Amino acid sequence: MRFGLIGDIVGKIGRQQVARYLKEAREKYRLDCVVANGENASHGFGLSISCMRELQEAGVDVFTGGNHIWDKRDIVSFLSLENSSVLRPHNYPQGVVGSGIYRGSVREESFAILNLMGHFGMPQCDNAFICANQIIESLRQQGIVNIVLDFHAEATSEKRAMFLMLKGKIGAIVGTHTHIGTDDLEIFDGTFGVSDIGMCGARESVIGMRAKEPIERFLTGLPNRLEVPEGSGIPSLFQMIVCEIVQGQCVEAFKLKAVDNGELQKTLEAVRDS
Repeated sequence: MRFGLIGDIVGKIGRQQVARYLKEAREKYRLDCVVANGENASHGFGLSISCMRELQEAGVDVFTGGNHIWDKRDIVSFLSLENSSVLRPHNYPQGVVGSGIYRGSVREESFAILNLMGHFGMPQCDNAFICANQIIESLRQQGIVNIVLDFHAEATSEKRAMFLMLKGKIGAIVGTHTHIGTDDLEIFDGTFGVSDIGMCGARESVIGMRAKEPIERFLTGLPNRLEVPEGSGIPSLFQMIVCEIVQGQCVEAFKLKAVDNGELQKTLEAVRDS
């Protein structure tokens, strides 16, 4: 199975980048399932139903989330659906609406998408590491071995620890949340990992937001309203991971990137363990 894995989509410009490049990527690399983190897709905060529909039309199959998934309240009705394709981190406390697990199949081959949230600098949630072990063991007992995890976390140490704990047990673990793509693509014991896929959005920005307000925050220490850059001619960025998983093991992974509406290019390939 070939997965297309997209990190945080930030605002309208991020959605436009997905619409511009995803169809090409799906066709060229014969992607079976596209997963995207949608928690910043609606003006930088949350995922509205209208933006969800827009991204589905662009080719996204499953949406993962994080601490901002609740910012647009109309999406809650989709979170509560059985086997919803809109996920929230599964390690939110018991009783919180929604799920962090999506189960699907392609050509009678089953797979699962798992969404978890880290701890450093994040809202209170249950232990992500214990939750990951329990869920993955349960999925494998059900015969589902093609498993992809979006670990929405701030600290690269948490992401690295999760990767090393789960190597050999799932097909891929990708980091989201920081919006800055990392170059540590690696396949270890059949598991692909990267600390952060990187965002789709405005390139000349502070993690997708107009630079003026974050700079003012750092200069003054005062709060202000963050805004996604708008208008024509904004420098832009599209990035995604293509990952092929066969019988639960990653056999190939690489990164695609496009800058300022230029050509979609393969930029990095995963390093393999010897």
